[in-house]
Amino acid sequence: MTDTAAPPIPPEAAAPPDPPVDPVREENRARFEIELEFVQALASPFYLETLAQRGYFLQEEFVNYLKYLLYWKKREYATFLSYPQALHHLELLQEDAFRKALSNHNVIVALDNQQYQHWRTW
Repeated sequence: MTDTAAPPIPPEAAAPPDPPVDPVREENRARFEIELEFVQALASPFYLETLAQRGYFLQEEFVNYLKYLLYWKKREYATFLSYPQALHHLELLQEDAFRKALSNHNVIVALDNQQYQHWRTW
């Protein structure tokens, strides 16, 4: 009986090891993905309603965070968005009156209908 086992692969022929992970770069990538996902969620009127119902728009820290997220309007960031309506909502969220109006379900339904009509005729 002959031995059909493959010869061992010499170390120099093996795949090169993965480059070391830069923890700062990895942290920045994770932050980018989290903020991208959150900004895109703002495209949903019903998500905005949930945020209003849970009192997020009453928290100064959260309102400041929404202001910080305006950097997504820059072209180099906006290109990653699948739902550009999110940027419109992000701008509207800078206004206290809009944030307060989101507690009214009729406003949410109207916003949803307006968004649907825009997409339907695009």
